[in-house]
Amino acid sequence: MTETTEATTTVVKIDAAGVSHRDLNAKLREAVANGAQKIELRNVHGQRYIGTDLNKPVEIDIFGTPGNDLGSFMDGPRITVHGNAQDGCGNTMNNGLIVVHGHAGDIIGLSARGGKIFVKDDIGYRAGIHMKEYGEKKPVLVVGGTAQDFLGEYMAGGILVLLGLHLEEGQRHKAKFVGTGMHGGVIYLRGDIEQYQLGKEVGIAEPDEKDLQDLQRLVGEFSSYFGYDAGKILENRFVKLFPKYLRPYGRLYAY
Repeated sequence: MTETTEATTTVVKIDAAGVSHRDLNAKLREAVANGAQKIELRNVHGQRYIGTDLNKPVEIDIFGTPGNDLGSFMDGPRITVHGNAQDGCGNTMNNGLIVVHGHAGDIIGLSARGGKIFVKDDIGYRAGIHMKEYGEKKPVLVVGGTAQDFLGEYMAGGILVLLGLHLEEGQRHKAKFVGTGMHGGVIYLRGDIEQYQLGKEVGIAEPDEKDLQDLQRLVGEFSSYFGYDAGKILENRFVKLFPKYLRPYGRLYAY
């Protein structure tokens, strides 16, 4: 573990090569407890739980590929991944920011209660499953590419944006069972999607003025991280997916 100074900010650098996930996270928590404002993790190769349960506004730059459950339960840090991320990124996160300059795996944003996740490229299955919101807490997941099946499954709150920037002209998102069990929140898709791809609980509508304001804000933030032109992205058609029912499976538990 080494320290350097950038202007008035002390940067802690940790070489993760050959370090177990337990030891790496112990070093990370030690650095945060000692007041580190910015941490660089180099040579990361699949170590799990990086940033888990951290509750201070520290910046963490990851060079390599972190393992499952990156940023799970975290409450405040800003994590930037200079590469891909694996499954469970942002699992049950409460607050903070995760920016992935590549792809991400399955169940990204699982049960997120707050904070924001931005992914430049594609994501896997069951993204945004059971995202939820309460009061001012509203989690956000914005994806530059596309997603696999069960996007927004059992979604209970928050905002999910799928931009499909790598799709060819006229090519549609291929995910099926989108929003299955959805009973809260909203999904915005750039382009079109067929009704058969959606869960039976999901309706399709044109974005209203408030929706367009949210899209302008979130696409602008996405573009600032990854160097896109937000205006050009927003020139395209978006559709809004919303839950038709607040308790789609309530009848199963009625007696």
